[in-house]
Amino acid sequence: MIYLYYTDKFQGYNFGPEHPLNPIRLALAYELIEESGLLDSQTMQIRPSPASEEDLHMVHTLEYIESVRLELPDLAFGLGSDDTPVFPGIFEASRIIAGGSIDAARRMLREDCSTFNLGGGLHHAFPTQAAGFCVFNDVALGICALKKRFSRILYLDIDGHHGDGVQQIFYEDPGVLTFSIHESGHYLFPGTGFVDEMGAGPGLGFSVNVPMPMYAGDQDYLLAFEEVVPKLFEWFRPQVVVAQLGVDTHYSDPLTSLNVTLTGYTQMVRRIIELTNKYACGRLLALGGGGYSLEVVPVAWTSVLHLMRNEPLPEYLPPCWVELFSNMVGGEPLTLPDMEMKPGKETQKRITSELSGTLQELKRLQSAIHPEIF
Repeated sequence: MIYLYYTDKFQGYNFGPEHPLNPIRLALAYELIEESGLLDSQTMQIRPSPASEEDLHMVHTLEYIESVRLELPDLAFGLGSDDTPVFPGIFEASRIIAGGSIDAARRMLREDCSTFNLGGGLHHAFPTQAAGFCVFNDVALGICALKKRFSRILYLDIDGHHGDGVQQIFYEDPGVLTFSIHESGHYLFPGTGFVDEMGAGPGLGFSVNVPMPMYAGDQDYLLAFEEVVPKLFEWFRPQVVVAQLGVDTHYSDPLTSLNVTLTGYTQMVRRIIELTNKYACGRLLALGGGGYSLEVVPVAWTSVLHLMRNEPLPEYLPPCWVELFSNMVGGEPLTLPDMEMKPGKETQKRITSELSGTLQELKRLQSAIHPEIF
């Protein structure tokens, strides 16, 4: 069974009309999932309840939780910045998203299943700090819930931005192996996620980062993924996998400078599912995340659910949904396969050289700690 977490209340997580994180992307994704006939005996929709304050305290301090509850700007806690402004209802909306990931994780404690929280993936929040559109770190909260049963949890983050909050929270924890592949912090927020960020104390070597060159595309991403991720699975032998599946790596995304297509994205997701089935009995907690092109996000996350169901990706979108999209957004959504945006020869030469150096340095540093991985 696959449990899909979605509620119309996710629309309340809304930073305003000028903010790039438009919650309509979640509604469009859910509508496409529904129109595609994916809510059936194999996939059950769950409407999440708000996380309790006790649950939030698994990751966040009481002082920070109280500051969010007040719904007033407080830059000491990252609230009221341009990225994460305060809005009426921010506390309740943030609790509902967190509640989805916590409940999804707890459902996986009771039964061997897969779950997908469309609204989840807010990986930039810290225990005492909002950041990067993220208030409560639902990813880390879900992982904390999973730790009640599982001692080896693998976190995979393919969002265009580094999963800095999740990495920091589990930086000294050898029971949580965090992997993030993202546009290099030399070019992009949050400016972290370099290969020498490897964990600390007992968690040394359990943080793995692959910063990607600007304009990296499908070929580059799939090469880096295959060089590293299968080896992490084989070495760590995770009991459960948490995957943040942000799609802001897409070439049309307004906040990144990458060239990944929907085809490349779904190939990575397919490999995550295959490896999870092989090593972790298919236990996958999938989360949404970034993605700011409305033409891309609904198709990407509906494709994720098709892959979780072990179904081929559809060649056509339901006409009634395309009409809905046009009425709500204007224009037309992208469909699979989309056109790859190939860089010029000199740019590709730079990308190849930079990525090769990154992978060599990653393997050199990791081999000094865990030589059995590579």
